[in-house]
Amino acid sequence: MSYETLAGRTAVVTGAASGMGEATARLLASHGVRVALLARRAERLTELAATIGKTGGQALAVAADVTDAASVDAAAERVHRAYGQVDLVVNAAGVMLPNPVTDGRADEWQRMLDTNVAGALRVLRAFTPDLIAVAEAGRTADLVNISSIGAHIAFPHYAVYGATKAALTYLSQSLRTELGPRDVRVTNIEPGLTDTELGDHIDNAELAGQLGGMFDALTALAADDIADLIAYTTSRARHVNLRQAIVLPTRQA
Repeated sequence: MSYETLAGRTAVVTGAASGMGEATARLLASHGVRVALLARRAERLTELAATIGKTGGQALAVAADVTDAASVDAAAERVHRAYGQVDLVVNAAGVMLPNPVTDGRADEWQRMLDTNVAGALRVLRAFTPDLIAVAEAGRTADLVNISSIGAHIAFPHYAVYGATKAALTYLSQSLRTELGPRDVRVTNIEPGLTDTELGDHIDNAELAGQLGGMFDALTALAADDIADLIAYTTSRARHVNLRQAIVLPTRQA
């Protein structure tokens, strides 16, 4: 599909070192978007920026940790110096660490809260003024949050992860009431089973095996599928807001 209306826009994509963030950054750049790549793994970002550059795109590698407010603020300053105002923000940074709540893994709980919820808020604080200013100038402004089907459907031992994604989904809904009247579009995307690095972080062998079984039984989504949905959503006419998208593999109930 062609997304000509994306050309000339400026995006920030968090979690750009892998998975949905990386795929989104690649696709946006291929359609003429200047993309600021934010993630912790500087080497991966540098490689991605170079790859995008070789294919004629523009990308800026900015090492940043969304769990650290000072890191996000420094990243925003660098993005503004290089690219000026941002008109498209994709919150793709996330972590999934399932375990029974009775295990009391407070370390995992805090990491998911800091990344999936507070991390998104830090990015919002840094770039929402840009989105508002762009919209006031009559241009298209988009905020895209990547949540999860886990925000709605309970999976055993994924309680805290699901709770963080439910918080992000609710945040998106509430932000729409604040930013929509100011012509800033807010889109919340909730993927089902998707082939990314999220599962690699699971340290529970039984749960990792269950997830592997799902991949064996279903034809999972690819990160590129989510990127395509984001490109479609953000390339619509300025007055059209695809506010919520639940996207699942066909075989996932």
